[in-house]
Amino acid sequence: MDLDLKGRRALVCGSSQGMGLAIAKELSDMGANVTLFARNEESLKKALDQLSPGDHDYLVADFDDLEAVKNAIDVGLSKAPYQILINNSGGPAPGPLADASLSDFEIAMNRHLHVSHILVQKLLEGMKDAGYGRIVNIISTSVKVPIAGLGVSNTVRGAMASWAKTLANELGGFGITVNNILPGFINTARIESLVAGKSKKLGKSEIEVEKEMKNTIPAGRFGEPEEIAAYAGLLSSNSGAYINGTSLRIDGGRTGSI
Repeated sequence: MDLDLKGRRALVCGSSQGMGLAIAKELSDMGANVTLFARNEESLKKALDQLSPGDHDYLVADFDDLEAVKNAIDVGLSKAPYQILINNSGGPAPGPLADASLSDFEIAMNRHLHVSHILVQKLLEGMKDAGYGRIVNIISTSVKVPIAGLGVSNTVRGAMASWAKTLANELGGFGITVNNILPGFINTARIESLVAGKSKKLGKSEIEVEKEMKNTIPAGRFGEPEEIAAYAGLLSSNSGAYINGTSLRIDGGRTGSI
């Protein structure tokens, strides 16, 4: 396989920790020059030190502030265009859909769909000029089967998937692919938060809750961020050129659909 990304520049969102950081590491290992993008500068500095040698940098912005996102990416683009975009942001707070306020939807849509759309529009010209673009969205298996207790997340993730499929159809002729990775239960701060929340709600220990969650997974375990990163690397590479408009589940077999 051709997994060489030397000469490519990648923007990785939510890359100060978890899956985003794992993907940034993977792309740097493949030779890409990586821009980390998140809101905590101290965490970004630490993350930058974990990348393989290259011309890496970072941008700082809170994804709740769309103007700050626009300003930050303009700074990044002033250096050079990007050919790879990894859209990734922390999930909305859990809770029943019927209890969600309109502001819950607005916040989630800003962090996910709106920020992703802004970034695509900003990076698109450079991708078209290069005849090479890879847009990878880290979403959720709830795109296939809604997850109980994650009402707002299910709704917004579904919107992201439809947005991505539409973009894939529009941009495929320019050598640009748009794909989604749908992680299942992955060992990140997000899963720790969900386990803690269920523990409190159900009156069970976190160990019990975690065991019950793992019992729903045929693989019998949570995934690791590096397992997500490996496929983000493939989709970003030359070998991923004919993969377009897909939603790839990486969930240990948990999702109850084909």
